[in-house]
Amino acid sequence: MYAWTDPEQDEIMTDVVSNTDDIEPAEGDEIIDDEVAGPTGDPDLGDQLEGFDESDEDRTSDDDSPSDGAVAGAEDGAHSEGDADAEVLAVEAQFDELNDRHLRLAAEFNNFRRRTEQERLESWTRAQADLVEKFLDVLDDLHRVTVLDLSNATVEGIMEGIDLVERKFVRVIADSGLEMIDPVGDAFDPERMEAMMRVHTENEEEDDVVAQVFQKGYTLKGILVRPARVSVHKHG
Repeated sequence: MYAWTDPEQDEIMTDVVSNTDDIEPAEGDEIIDDEVAGPTGDPDLGDQLEGFDESDEDRTSDDDSPSDGAVAGAEDGAHSEGDADAEVLAVEAQFDELNDRHLRLAAEFNNFRRRTEQERLESWTRAQADLVEKFLDVLDDLHRVTVLDLSNATVEGIMEGIDLVERKFVRVIADSGLEMIDPVGDAFDPERMEAMMRVHTENEEEDDVVAQVFQKGYTLKGILVRPARVSVHKHG
């Protein structure tokens, strides 16, 4: 910055400044108030500065800052994302629980099926053992017949012994629920009988009637064990 070095010039400038206070304004000149004109001496600029207040400054700063709606939207988005993550975790936990329950039920069902199959086999074995036990007495009687001393036995005695064994055997199977199928003179029933041959007849009433039984059949508690093998009358 330029500095004054001449003393005479300093004195001249001092007189000029002191004399300006004594100058009266001419008619028609406009007096400018320093307070209104502002620091630059421009009245228009003073009016502009006077109209500028703190509210404009606050409004400008508010425009630059994010609005309450934007902040609320951001918070809602964050909450929504958090809720979605929580729902995903809850669904995954429920899936794991259901999967574990399914595996447990599958294992229990396999164990139940094996246990049931084993119990069924054991039950069938016990039933067979009970039935065989009932036939053991009959088997003992047959064994005694086979070891019979023929030198001291008669044909009538042997036949009587065989007849006794047969009747005992029939009684045992009857007690076990076994029923004999001996359909001589009955109408032919294809569900319980097997026709081995046809026998011609002139009597129309004998058509499809059992003529002879070659082999008796048996049922056990309503279940067909063996069909009866028979011959059947046919008319015409």
